[in-house]
Amino acid sequence: MPGILRVLTRRVAPVVRTQTANLGHRPAQAKIGAVETSVSLGLFSLAILGPSGWILAHLEDYKKKE
Repeated sequence: MPGILRVLTRRVAPVVRTQTANLGHRPAQAKIGAVETSVSLGLFSLAILGPSGWILAHLEDYKKKE
């Protein structure tokens, strides 16, 4: 088993070391304003918290066995 691991690490390690992240080296092309940031954060929060809030608000309706 250790022999197999040595062979695998010799073949895989150089590939892993040569991979680089795909990061930009320049500043952003357009500045994002405070209004755009707050609207996007608000919509994102609504999309995440909205369904769970709906379920919690109507929890008593879900408990009924009709």
